[in-house]
Amino acid sequence: MTYLPVNEKQYPVPENEMERIISLSELDLDYASLSENFKDLTHLAAKVAGTDISLVNLIDSFTQWTVGRHGLEIDQMTREESACQYTIMGDDHFEVKDLSADERFKENFYVKDPLSLRYYFGVPLKNNDGANLGALCVLDTQLKSLTPEKVELLKIIANEIVNRLNVHKVIDSLRTKVKDANESKKKVAHDIRGPLAGIIGLSEIIAEQGSSVKLEEVLEFINLINRSSKSVLELADEILTEESAVRNLKENQFNLNVFAEKLQKLYAPQAVNKGVQLDIELMKGAEHIPFSRNKLLQIAGNLISNAIKFTGKNGRVHVVLNLIVQSHQNILSISVSDSGTGMNQEMIDNIMSGGAKSTAGTSGEKGYGFGLSLVSHLINGLGGSLSINSAPGQGTTFLVLIPQNNV
Repeated sequence: MTYLPVNEKQYPVPENEMERIISLSELDLDYASLSENFKDLTHLAAKVAGTDISLVNLIDSFTQWTVGRHGLEIDQMTREESACQYTIMGDDHFEVKDLSADERFKENFYVKDPLSLRYYFGVPLKNNDGANLGALCVLDTQLKSLTPEKVELLKIIANEIVNRLNVHKVIDSLRTKVKDANESKKKVAHDIRGPLAGIIGLSEIIAEQGSSVKLEEVLEFINLINRSSKSVLELADEILTEESAVRNLKENQFNLNVFAEKLQKLYAPQAVNKGVQLDIELMKGAEHIPFSRNKLLQIAGNLISNAIKFTGKNGRVHVVLNLIVQSHQNILSISVSDSGTGMNQEMIDNIMSGGAKSTAGTSGEKGYGFGLSLVSHLINGLGGSLSINSAPGQGTTFLVLIPQNNV
C-alpha cells in the first residue's frame, strides 16, 4: 500500500494507479447514464448483505462516480471522502465496522446527520488485467457483521458488475455499427426507390405507346429518365465516398451542445460544492457538427476537476469549446482556464514531461498526482496536443487540440 502525505493526512494510492485509471478511461464511460445497468445488482447486493444501501462506485483521478445505487440517491463525491478508495487498494474486501469510530471517515458527510451511516463493506471491481476500477459497497446505519457466505455472494455480484461494464463497451460499439448499417440500408432503399420507379414507369410508357409517341414527348421522357438516372448515380457516389450528411448524432458522437451539457451535468456539482463558478462557453457556428466522443469526457473532465481543485472559493473556472472547421480535418479545441494558484515554469515542464507530482488543492483537497498524466496520455493517443499557459498567482489555462475526421 502506498500513501502520499498531504496536509499531515495520509490517503491510499494503488501502486498501479496510472495503469488503473488508463483501464477505466479505455471503457470511455458516460458516468451519468449507467444506473439502469446495475439497478438489479445493487438491489440484490443490499438483500444479500441485509443493508439499507448498496452502491457501485467507479474511481477516477479526482472523483468517485456512483453509477449504480440502491437506497441512497448520490451521483458523486470527492475521492478523498470515499471509503471505496481503500477498497481498491486490495484484492479481497475492505470492511469498516463503525465509520463514526474511524479517524479516516468520522468527519465525512455520510457519517454525520442526516445520513448517519455506520457500517461499510466494499469489494473491489477488478478487471481482467488486475486493475481495480472501483468498488461494490454496502452500507447501513446499523452495525453489521457479514458471514463468509454473504461475502462470497457479494464477490460474485462484483464480478458480474465488471462483466457488464465490459459488455456495455462491446454493445455500444456493436450498436453503433448496426445502427449505421441499418440507417444506410434504409437511406439507400428509400433514395433509390423513387428514381428507379420513375425510370421504369417512363420506359413502360414508351414501350406501350410505341410509334404513337411524338418525338418531342420521347425527348421529354428521355430527359426525365436521364435526371432520374443521375439521382441514382449521385447516390452511389455518395455511398462509395462516405460523404453522406449526418442528420442525427450517432452513439459514438458528440456535438458541442451535447458535449457542453454532459460536462455541465457531471462537474457543476463539484464546482458548487466548493463555491467555484463553472462557466462552459461554446464558440458559435459549429454547435451542431458531429465529432467523435472518444475519450473526450475523460480528457475534459480531468482538466475541469483539476481546475476546480486549484481554484479558491468564489473563483472561476472557464471552459471554452470550439470546433475549428477545415476542409480536410476539423480540430476540436478545449480550453480550461482557472483563477487559481497558477504554476511556475518548472511545474509546467514536469506536467508536459509526465513527471507531475501530487499537490494539495486550495481547500486542502488531496492530490493523487495522476489526473494530468492521464490527460497527456489520452491526448497523445488521439494525435492531439496540449499546451499550458500559467504563472504563480495568475491562474492556469490548459488548451487541448484534437484532430477530428470530417463526417
